[in-house]
Amino acid sequence: MGRQYDTPTIVTSCLAVAMTILYFIMPDAAKQIFLVFTGISWFIVAICWLALKSTQYMHNLGGHEHDEKKKLATSSGQQHTVQISSSELSHAKAELSADLDDLQSSLKNKDTEIENLKAEIASLHTLVEIEKLRTDLANLKALAAKESAKKK
Repeated sequence: MGRQYDTPTIVTSCLAVAMTILYFIMPDAAKQIFLVFTGISWFIVAICWLALKSTQYMHNLGGHEHDEKKKLATSSGQQHTVQISSSELSHAKAELSADLDDLQSSLKNKDTEIENLKAEIASLHTLVEIEKLRTDLANLKALAAKESAKKK
């Protein structure tokens, strides 16, 4: 397996070399900024190189696993096939259809139950409002009785 080169690694390496050379050519006023640029560019080179090595490692690792799987498949040499007759298939289909019908009827029952509960909750809200009105009316009657007692 020959050496593999990565275009981003090569390009960033050229940029880092150029920045390093420019650092020595530039006047003293610009050296500080070129020092920062040079450091960043060499950091990017290191990241690109690590990404390349990681990709190569994962590719090589994946290739070995694939070979092992291939060897295992060829060494066993046996294939397992399942054959189902049409009567078994239709029987399984009928069972699944029955299960589906049961689930649908159960779902309809649950929907009906939910609707009944919603109606019951609405009637309870109405009863609570009626009781609140009765309480308010009783309080108003008591207040009116106190006012009429005061006037006498």
